[in-house]
Amino acid sequence: MFFGPSILASSKHSRRFLPYSSSRTFQRSTIKMAAQGTSSGHPITVLTQDLVHKLPSQSPLLFQQKKIKNLSFETIGAALGRDEIAVAAIFYGQSKASDEDITKLAQILDIPEETLRATEITGLPDRGRSMEMPPREPLMYRLYEIVQNYGYAYKAVINEKFGDGIMSAISYSTKVEKEVDDKGEWVKITLRGKWLPYTRF
Repeated sequence: MFFGPSILASSKHSRRFLPYSSSRTFQRSTIKMAAQGTSSGHPITVLTQDLVHKLPSQSPLLFQQKKIKNLSFETIGAALGRDEIAVAAIFYGQSKASDEDITKLAQILDIPEETLRATEITGLPDRGRSMEMPPREPLMYRLYEIVQNYGYAYKAVINEKFGDGIMSAISYSTKVEKEVDDKGEWVKITLRGKWLPYTRF
């Protein structure tokens, strides 16, 4: 799937949280290794105010510290040992963070762990409610439009290859890659889901 670049924003200055005292040595080494900005040179993604009221309580906190430290999801993902899409989903409250994820996020972002754990990050995600359908944001609408245009074609070809069933979005992984050739920059999105055949009963 291919679509155009997103419009992003960043800022270098805002309020800082005082780092918590435990695991101080690990915290310093993690922050020292964390590269600022993005590998592409484009600004990092920050949380826009129109989304704040739609997201769980941990989201503004995580995004505030991400902005202060000027860290990309790629950098945070590398520090957590998670894919950048999985990390972004945690930030938006659409994916569950493990205990290890929470501890490492607190260390990387200089958030007292007890403060982070006091938010909804320890609970189960309430997925899907933060997005209106169809989406109005142009980049997200383009993904929706791809399904509109190619949904029946995807289904037909998948059914011919796998039979009657659906692709899982739970036993699932996804990644975004950048490709460059003489015609420009291209977005490559991989969706990998386990095949689930319908049960006969």
